[in-house]
Amino acid sequence: MSPGHRKNNPTKKNRPTEVWRHFLDAHPEYLARHYWWAYLWRFGVWFFDHQPIINAILFGQYSSLKTQALHACMTNRPKGRLLQLTCVYGSLTPSLIKSMKDDDLYLMDVADVQLDATRQKFSDKEKSRLLAARMNAEHLAYCDNAFSTVLMFFLLHELPPAARERTLDETLRVLQPGGRLVITEYGQYPRQHFLCRWWPMRILLLRLEPFLDDFWHQDLFAILSRHAKAHNKTLRQVDEFHCFSRFYRVCVFEVNSPDGE
Repeated sequence: MSPGHRKNNPTKKNRPTEVWRHFLDAHPEYLARHYWWAYLWRFGVWFFDHQPIINAILFGQYSSLKTQALHACMTNRPKGRLLQLTCVYGSLTPSLIKSMKDDDLYLMDVADVQLDATRQKFSDKEKSRLLAARMNAEHLAYCDNAFSTVLMFFLLHELPPAARERTLDETLRVLQPGGRLVITEYGQYPRQHFLCRWWPMRILLLRLEPFLDDFWHQDLFAILSRHAKAHNKTLRQVDEFHCFSRFYRVCVFEVNSPDGE
């Protein structure tokens, strides 16, 4: 076979190394393609689920964000079920279930490896109170108005726009009137923050988080309000905490029926 013939062989040409395809296994394509190394690879799950690593990723802000998220969830918490929307690295989930005393904690994630890693953080007694299920946040298998509190911790910026819209719509569907939504996330585009102004860091961050730029430029309250209206509910923001020069935020929303009940 001549060198020229080998060069035009489509079998050879179209055989790129795509490790992410090995992690599809009923996972969303965007998750396998962009985040396999952090959320689906067992070594990656083990590596990133260490407190020093998590704190470094969040530029030393993990403890402050975790404390504020727990405070927002537990202070005068509406009576009813609490759902944590997807697993979280670190000590947030164990701290949350301890704060809930004897109540059950509902937890969902699309990846078995994440659910398994979370279960390992609990004692046998605590495991009996952890109602964990594998499902996609875009298509929750819970009934309407099933929860009084929903917590999201750094989820939305990792979703492509269409998946983010479906996830928020499902969240407003399962959140009952009088319920509370707590979202810990990046703040809106921090144009003046040194991490954005220093272009090597900005490029690295957007390389690792390919959907962050879109999230940065969205009006979160407007999107949530639109989806609440679609489910015949209203939304109001009751609190917002900022840290790291507004690079991160914890937002607290209250959901009601249109008549305010």
